[in-house]
Amino acid sequence: MKKYIVLIAALMIAIGVEAQTNSSATKKSSFSKPSKDYVMIQVGYENWTNVPDSIKIGGFGRAANVYLCNEFPIQKSNFSFAAGIGVATSHIFLKNQEIVLNDTVSTIQFKAESADYKKYKYASTYLEAPFELRYFENKENKNTGFKAAIGLKVGSVISAHTKSKQTVSNKPVVEKVSTKRYIESYRYAATARIGYGNFSIYGQYVINNLFKVASGPENVKPFQVGICITGL
Repeated sequence: MKKYIVLIAALMIAIGVEAQTNSSATKKSSFSKPSKDYVMIQVGYENWTNVPDSIKIGGFGRAANVYLCNEFPIQKSNFSFAAGIGVATSHIFLKNQEIVLNDTVSTIQFKAESADYKKYKYASTYLEAPFELRYFENKENKNTGFKAAIGLKVGSVISAHTKSKQTVSNKPVVEKVSTKRYIESYRYAATARIGYGNFSIYGQYVINNLFKVASGPENVKPFQVGICITGL
């Protein structure tokens, strides 16, 4: 998770803290503009639905997503529309299995492991754009009060790979094989969030299939549940 922490820190430093004040002709005091929840960080559990018996998922699948968003208030209501851009990652672990990615066949293959792996996972990274309809109980200070959102994420795959860890002659061996040929180039996910202040619980469900037609198991769809931190 070290690379996620570095990425999050870099994004936080890049955007800084925007403070603006407005003066009023009838009031001597000044006030800060409302926060807009520019940063959205999500850490959660990920798994696949409609998995056939030939796939043995084990361990705790995980996801880490980081987005920068801009918000557009809907008139003077407590609702707003938000759009953003960011990076989403996922890791699914297999139990006593491995994936054949470098074969000449056109279909991804899940088979019994050929070595005694300590850990074996399938990971993917997406460039993703979230779109949300947001509600804030306190529209003047969105760092406090009840908040909720529903939306859609549109993502384009950046990378997909397997990563295995094993011990050979008492030495650790890590092997990584990358290819995007079996999974869909784009994904679309329905999303929802509910929480209070800077913390909320989020969920998302991918609408389209993970694998391309005739390139992998049909109707496999990833989903996530986790914690979302927003602010600035």
